[in-house]
Amino acid sequence: MPSTLSDWLAFIEQQHPQHIELGLDRVRTVAQRMGLRHPAPHVITVAGTNGKGSTVAFIEAIARAQGLRVGAYTSPHLHRYNERVRIDAVDASDATLVEGFNAVEQARDTTPLTYFEYGTLCALWLFQRAALDLVVLEVGLGGRLDAVNLVDADAAIITTVDLDHQEWLGHDIDSIGREKAGIARPFKPLILGDDDPPASVLRHAYAIGAPAWRIANDFFAEPVDAQHWRWRELGYTIELPLPMRALGAPVQLRNAACAIAALRALDLQIDDTAIVQGVANAEVAGRLQHFQRDGVEVLVDVGHNPQAARALAGWLHAQPPRRTLAVYAALADKDAAAVVTALANGVDGWHLAGSQMYGARGQSAQALAQTLAGSAAADGTCHADVASALAAAVQQAAPVGRVLVFGSFHAAAQAVQWLNEGG
Repeated sequence: MPSTLSDWLAFIEQQHPQHIELGLDRVRTVAQRMGLRHPAPHVITVAGTNGKGSTVAFIEAIARAQGLRVGAYTSPHLHRYNERVRIDAVDASDATLVEGFNAVEQARDTTPLTYFEYGTLCALWLFQRAALDLVVLEVGLGGRLDAVNLVDADAAIITTVDLDHQEWLGHDIDSIGREKAGIARPFKPLILGDDDPPASVLRHAYAIGAPAWRIANDFFAEPVDAQHWRWRELGYTIELPLPMRALGAPVQLRNAACAIAALRALDLQIDDTAIVQGVANAEVAGRLQHFQRDGVEVLVDVGHNPQAARALAGWLHAQPPRRTLAVYAALADKDAAAVVTALANGVDGWHLAGSQMYGARGQSAQALAQTLAGSAAADGTCHADVASALAAAVQQAAPVGRVLVFGSFHAAAQAVQWLNEGG
């Protein structure tokens, strides 16, 4: 048996022939052997194309401001695997995760599990032993067949539905929505962050009797002024400060609104003070995370699909005009052309970075440039990796420009490391 966390992570990467294999039969079998049931009196599951991690952060911050003990399971991580499992806002220690993986392995016997399934079972085992009031689970991929969905949530959130991971979820919005709607449970509230959710989501909710709470229909997020916004539903209104700068993009009001709706749907008796404090203090790395380097503002974001790029463009357009250079590192299976199109009017120059070091899905900057032929980024400068691209972009942007780094969690992690280490 492995003895350290790094050894365990290397071990579980080798235990299944596929990195992803959707389905609940195997993980449910092991969960039953481990005695895993409901990990806390209240469970919220969060699915969606974008905004899942931010929504989890808002739920966690509000609930903790109310004095609740909260467990949160998110993925992927930015820097360390420990970030995926938090108990009372503290990342799980190496020793704690090793204990959890040991429990999974002892129960697994000969059942093959993927990397994500190992991690999900480990997190649920730790949460069940931690005497929590609330657990928030972020779906890894899709929803219906994702390992997280073995838990019957008391409330479910679908932040957005858009095109991403089509090879697994389907090639149109309706098919993808059907997969994400699988996290809903009969007669339990389903919170929807799209103004106009796919028909497949609404059909499924109706079929199982899950009451759908829709933004801009059943609850509302409305800007008030430059520092405040308003959340309201029938019979209740609260005025709130805007989230912290890293969660200050316009789309984050939707994520915060969904978080508030889910907590109210569970009737957890969250008071106004906790909502205000939680929204103001919620933090999550890699979402328009701000840095200063040589007088240049650097923004790092994990956005990697067209919908996320549209959100980034919305943020850029809401800022005072400023020359913006982009460092873009896309994995080969992403719709890079649509991402660039979404940002074309907000970016003045492009630096393309290679991602070969990120495994089979990676690609060179030159291959990315070929994919982008005919786009605004096609003539961008090519670099071996994010660090070298960022160094060049900062130098070019000085002294008054800004740099946006995005394209994947890997790209964001490399950028943050470079910025924190001083290059």
